[in-house]
Amino acid sequence: MAHSIDEVLLSRYDRPGPRYTSYPTAVQFHAGMDAASYEQAARRSGAVQQPMSLYIHVPFCESPCFYCGCTKVITRDHTSARRYLTHLFAETERQGALFAPQRPVDQLHFGGGTPTFLSDREILEVLKHLARHFSIHARPEREYSIEIDPRTVSVDRLRTLVELGFNRISLGVQDFDPAVQRAVNRVQDEEHVLSLIGGARDLSIDSISIDLIYGLPNQTIGSYSRTLDTVIAARPDRISAYSYAHLPQLFKPQKQIKECDLPTAAAKLELLVLIIEKLTAAGYVYVGMDHFALPDDELVRAQRAGTLQRNFQGYSTYADCDLVALGVSGISKVGDVYAQNARTLKEYYRLIDLGTLAIQRGIALNEDDRIRRQVIQRLMCSARIDFAQFDADYKIDFENYFSRELIALEPLVIDGLVVRNGRSIEMTARGRLLMRNVAMVFDAYLPANSDAAVRTPFSRAV
Repeated sequence: MAHSIDEVLLSRYDRPGPRYTSYPTAVQFHAGMDAASYEQAARRSGAVQQPMSLYIHVPFCESPCFYCGCTKVITRDHTSARRYLTHLFAETERQGALFAPQRPVDQLHFGGGTPTFLSDREILEVLKHLARHFSIHARPEREYSIEIDPRTVSVDRLRTLVELGFNRISLGVQDFDPAVQRAVNRVQDEEHVLSLIGGARDLSIDSISIDLIYGLPNQTIGSYSRTLDTVIAARPDRISAYSYAHLPQLFKPQKQIKECDLPTAAAKLELLVLIIEKLTAAGYVYVGMDHFALPDDELVRAQRAGTLQRNFQGYSTYADCDLVALGVSGISKVGDVYAQNARTLKEYYRLIDLGTLAIQRGIALNEDDRIRRQVIQRLMCSARIDFAQFDADYKIDFENYFSRELIALEPLVIDGLVVRNGRSIEMTARGRLLMRNVAMVFDAYLPANSDAAVRTPFSRAV
């Protein structure tokens, strides 16, 4: 695969843009999508028998990781979780009442923050409360996952999490290099992380995922290569290598990171190429964006079958099922509606105390949104668009409907990012490195001029 991109080409495409975990993106969410509007959408969708997903946001962390852009509350007072759980349980009851109780929850994900900030007893409480209001089950096809900060978990605690029903874990590693760890305030022992991976394998956990970040301060090709070698030797089922987005104007902890310590855009691209080449040489399949998986993993099988999806947790095997997000800042996707909860604890508590849902903003998709969402999904998930499929599914003439976009795509064809084959578009290996740029061509909400684009709250493409 030819991944090389020269710096002139890089400078042309290295601009802010969405990661497309949704379309329209959260930038388009507005207060008009309130709790009442969401309830109407949920009741329309709630009677169906299709499987659904649940996301539980636990915002608490004992200390800040300087790179983090997640919604979080920094505290060492673990008793603060009690008030949060009381409100989470109230929200769970109200959300559960909107959906048919027999709809199976095939996907359940605890994210954060640090979900393992909660004690095992508290996690069990959450699971029991979820089971009262949703159809939690133990069938083999379930994906019940939890994000783990290795500093908060021992092998014995991992065993308890398995006993509670979790069959998938995601370990936040980011980088094993001590200089990088110190620069981002996340120092953790390599041997302990490896012991957790070994323990997870001994416990027959279905899927072990490692989260890495590239573009952090003090990272070099040599240091990151060593981290990759260590991870590859541990052989997790999935590896997510996220691009660090330096947005200190939005995320205050990032102000602790010195910009002079960050890799340049060209160096960052070299890190991405290193990641792709080392992981694919080791037998991992490049699923897209930042996700890699072993060849027999469900993500890879879904990609080959054309059923891979992209949502707020990244890539998913579940085709467009309803996602109900519980907790502060959570974003639900129900039918053709996105709805986000209040993004501060104070406001989240206030809304729940009023006896309503915590939803504060969102968007209802129109027909154009639905068509473009599917175009962007196909680009991000299979790197290909078949015009005839859209003609049939949406009763449009693709070339006529997207005539302006196809003209705008021509420079990307010239630059070797995209190939036009008759009535289809396919990304090249080079194009998959910049797939966000290809998808942006079909985004009706992006500013028309590049100066305005720079002011949008998106990370850069590289």
